[in-house]
Amino acid sequence: MPKTVLVTGASSGLGAEYARRLAARGADVVLVGRDRAALDAVAAEIRDRYRVQAEVLVADLTKPRQRAKVEARLTDPERPIEVLVNNAGFGLPLAFERNDIEDEARHLELHVEVPMRLMHAALGPMLSRGHGRIINVASVAAYTPRSTYGAVKRWVVEFSRWANAAYSPSGVTVTAVCPGFTHTNFHERMGLAPGLEGVADWLWLDADVVVEQSLRDAARGRAVSIPSVKWKLITAAARLLPASVAAAAGRRGR
Repeated sequence: MPKTVLVTGASSGLGAEYARRLAARGADVVLVGRDRAALDAVAAEIRDRYRVQAEVLVADLTKPRQRAKVEARLTDPERPIEVLVNNAGFGLPLAFERNDIEDEARHLELHVEVPMRLMHAALGPMLSRGHGRIINVASVAAYTPRSTYGAVKRWVVEFSRWANAAYSPSGVTVTAVCPGFTHTNFHERMGLAPGLEGVADWLWLDADVVVEQSLRDAARGRAVSIPSVKWKLITAAARLLPASVAAAAGRRGR
């Protein structure tokens, strides 16, 4: 079991759930996010419930000086990080032509450049120790044309697949997690409600199911984890559809 894990986007949603689940397995956690009050609340809950250490690291990962604090924590030889969970992210409306281009650039940075930089920081110490685990939260959107969100998540999947093949022989595994629609506050922050997005109730997953299944897949060294049988089948079917049909289907939900 890992001694210490670092989770980005840990103040709520899947990030907080990863922190809880790993703490329940006995790991100390480092919680990274922008909202100190929310991080403190998650840290207090984890310390009280699981009797492990919970460190709070406040940082906006799109700001180089603040991100540098996280990179320094990942490379600290006195306090090694055994597992990195790259979870930080946000969504945008699918109408690229109407979105502010600066929002799109920040979206690209947070979903591609940030996990790449944090992986690079974590890999050196992990490889020198001969063990480690990296979990990159992507999305089933990686398998469906969905504006820039699907594009950045596809990058996460493909880079993780390559990295797992490259580094797992040296003891460091990399897993891209591709959840389907999941009950978290991700949609709330976008001003959306699950019941109003035209997505059938049976398609939704609970965060604990996503995290538990993905942790099992990561422990097995799998390069890609698609939690739940239904979403495995859906993504397999999506790959066979013409792009125009898949894009039309992808306009539902977020």
